[in-house]
Amino acid sequence: MLLPDPMSAPSPQLLVAAAQQALGKGRRRGPPRSVCLHLAGEVLAVARGLKPALLYDCNGAGTSELQSYLEELQRLGFLTQGLHILEIGGNSLIVRPEHVCQHLERVLQGTVAFVDVSSSEPQPSIRSLDQLQGLKSLIAEIITHLQGLQRDLSLVVSCSRLRSSDWNLCTVFGILLGYPVPYTFHLNQGDDNCLALIPLRVFTARISWLLGPPQVLLYSFSVPESLFPALRDILNTWEKDLRNRCRTQHDLANLTVSSETVTLPAVAL
Repeated sequence: MLLPDPMSAPSPQLLVAAAQQALGKGRRRGPPRSVCLHLAGEVLAVARGLKPALLYDCNGAGTSELQSYLEELQRLGFLTQGLHILEIGGNSLIVRPEHVCQHLERVLQGTVAFVDVSSSEPQPSIRSLDQLQGLKSLIAEIITHLQGLQRDLSLVVSCSRLRSSDWNLCTVFGILLGYPVPYTFHLNQGDDNCLALIPLRVFTARISWLLGPPQVLLYSFSVPESLFPALRDILNTWEKDLRNRCRTQHDLANLTVSSETVTLPAVAL
């Protein structure tokens, strides 16, 4: 896959300045240079449909700062599509509505599996979407919300908020971020889980773009090693689909997907 002429894109200095100025307003410090460049690469990956959403968690910048940042990227010619900032539970996700809706519709068709890691479970177990009460209607609610936004094309960078007081944000974010195997757990048991000291296979997907190294981290998620054989087909389908989407664009290339097994004394979700 050929990358575009670097001369046609904004310089790294301009991309860093855009992030530091927009996201460092008030008393906040702008992200460091490496974070700024990686952030630009992740935003580009969302715009090109290589990941459904980007969860912004760099320096506590809010929706208005993120909106200013994305608008500056568009002014620089770095972005040519309209993006949306979706706030859920005080967290900001950058999405391209039509892409994330397509992804959520595939989730409703059963393209992902869920791993129940509730602390009450003796070990992690696989759950289907039908086994998770209320999750289908929640996904449908998000789709309806985003489809409604697409009717207003006058806003180049739009923003909205979803109420999420009774949502399992770990599961919702896993779905929105495009993980093929999101974690889930019983909310009435708190944030504890049964992943401590259990071998986990951590998958990482990285891709190169015209600014060169380091690569952009597209995905990082884990599955219990004991469940990997049962989840292999879903994971293979996810990787195949990702590679196919990479071939439909020319801004990012050289996708690598790797995995390693780790065992941790505690796992935060």
